Amino acid sequence: MSGPLALDALDLAALLCSRVCHDLISPTGAIVNGLEVLEEDTDAETRSFALDLIKKSAKTASARLQFCRLAFGAAGSAGAKIDLGEAESMARGFMEDEKTKLSWNLPRGLMLKNRVKLLLNMLVVATQTIPRGGTLTVEPIGEDETMGFRITASGISARIPPALPKLLDGIPSNGAIDAQAIQPFYTGLLARVCGLAVGLAAEDDAIVLATR
Repeated sequence: MSGPLALDALDLAALLCSRVCHDLISPTGAIVNGLEVLEEDTDAETRSFALDLIKKSAKTASARLQFCRLAFGAAGSAGAKIDLGEAESMARGFMEDEKTKLSWNLPRGLMLKNRVKLLLNMLVVATQTIPRGGTLTVEPIGEDETMGFRITASGISARIPPALPKLLDGIPSNGAIDAQAIQPFYTGLLARVCGLAVGLAAEDDAIVLATR
């Protein structure tokens, strides 16, 4: 394949929906399990555990929905701008946990929504390079409305999955895209819409994902 794959709009929409559903299955399933325990068990300690599970899972589901709405959804009209502070809040809620931390070093301000969507999707791609968790450091490249992004992913066993670079260029290894590969493919698509490209490189013990 000489250039990026031209994916049918309906296929793109269906695959992105599959991706969003995948992100929500785990917390919503945990909520259902917790509710079943509350219905069937009278032990106070077990019920307390179930309530904690429901609260934690509902918070996770809400954070993932908010992030996905911004990263994959319309998020306003064509040409709309999004506050980078809001993007930071969504990213922290979605990504930060006991294994992964986010260091956000971007200036506060409004940015065109496609660039913000690109940034959020780049963060998702970056998490794939640190499977055991670590730190994601976000820094600006340039300034104002033409600002690009540099994300440094550092952690134990940081590595570049073999298929990622080509997917960012819009070229799947087997010539087809599935729900697992759609997110990095979509990231590259967003970059090209913004007049950019996204590169991956190993630097010391970290992986750097940056626009160019």
